[in-house]
Amino acid sequence: MNLLKTNKKQDNLTYQNNLTFAQQCDTDDPLKQFREAFLFPKDEAGKPLVYLCGNSLGLQPKRTQKYLQEELNDWSKHGVEGHTDATNPWLPYHEFLTENMAKIVGAKPSEVVMMNTLTTNLHLMMVSFYQPTKKKYKIVVESDAFPSDKYAVESQLQFHGFDAKDGLILWTPREGEELCRYEDLEAIMETQGDEIALLMIGSTNYYSGQHFPLKKITALGHAYDCMVGFDLAHGAGNIQPNLHDTGADFAVWCSYKYLNSGPGSLGGCFVHERHANNSKLKRFTGWWGHNKETRFNMRHEFDALPGAEGWQLSNPPILSMAAIRASLDVFTEAGFDNLRMKSKKLTGYLEFLLDELKDDRISIITPRNPEERGCQLSIQLRSANKAFHTKLTEAGVISDWREPDVIRVAPAPLYNSFEDVFDFVQRLKKVLG
Repeated sequence: MNLLKTNKKQDNLTYQNNLTFAQQCDTDDPLKQFREAFLFPKDEAGKPLVYLCGNSLGLQPKRTQKYLQEELNDWSKHGVEGHTDATNPWLPYHEFLTENMAKIVGAKPSEVVMMNTLTTNLHLMMVSFYQPTKKKYKIVVESDAFPSDKYAVESQLQFHGFDAKDGLILWTPREGEELCRYEDLEAIMETQGDEIALLMIGSTNYYSGQHFPLKKITALGHAYDCMVGFDLAHGAGNIQPNLHDTGADFAVWCSYKYLNSGPGSLGGCFVHERHANNSKLKRFTGWWGHNKETRFNMRHEFDALPGAEGWQLSNPPILSMAAIRASLDVFTEAGFDNLRMKSKKLTGYLEFLLDELKDDRISIITPRNPEERGCQLSIQLRSANKAFHTKLTEAGVISDWREPDVIRVAPAPLYNSFEDVFDFVQRLKKVLG
């Protein structure tokens, strides 16, 4: 092998800027077989594209079609009786997802449920965990939170009769910086903590890729008698949030990004077990959150299920859940700790190769510390516009563009390879000219 001198290491792996090294890493990868479990988009010549966009939409597991077809077959065979007689009965279907999902987010099964979609779940959680008073009503979000989160918290403030501009506090990077500093959040709490009711933070920022210290944020919020929730849209299946030990009051996420469940698929919800039987919590209710023993006796008063299940509203869409189950089964076979280990190596290699370009037009705004990021690196291109990204797409790379000048690249450890990373940087180099 042609060894190239480098000062970049990750988990005792010395990176090298050549294809032979990337291919050897893939040969040695204990998770390499999972790449074959997914379907890759192809160009007009039938060659797989370099797909690095799992942060927007994960690839389809090959088994998804089989899982969906099983439910379609049972629907055709049993009709309504499929609720009890299907191979995977539909009545308890969401329970088939719970244990595997709980492992991925570091929670107890009773604290997790798959239901609705992300922003719907966020609103349901704020009904329960955002209980403002005249004095204590403000909500903290990171300044570049995903727009849907910002819209949701602003509407909650307005719903409760507060001015959104006054009630929304933005945790903002310092001038000239791209990342939020924890000490600046501490300063916000020190000066306004007695007015803040809720910290609602994206666990891993969609734009910068920064992964926040969830346990420290939770402890900080609780020290000021605030509720704390996290949006794991870019965290679930990417980093390990350890939600139970973190102590957050709630969390929400989608399943179509790193969890590979298909466009617009169901989201997930975490409610810490200390709230499991709190009848004083306000909530919006529906019949699927009612006691399973009497759910179909239609004349009972609402009797909430304990734990996260008690926040369910309606019977779930089975076809969407079948797709989620297909992906979660792959995650379980791979092991999330193994995936996280590979993720650090893949992202470290991408970082190394980008540095090797020695092109002062590009910079990485994602934290350099692997513990402060997942598998996404956000690449800033000075003086570039979307036309540059279009050229990169034409070169056979699927990534995404975020205004004003950032390309997000996410080598997902379940299906991406070291050669994918190497190929991407070679194509980027050509487009840079």
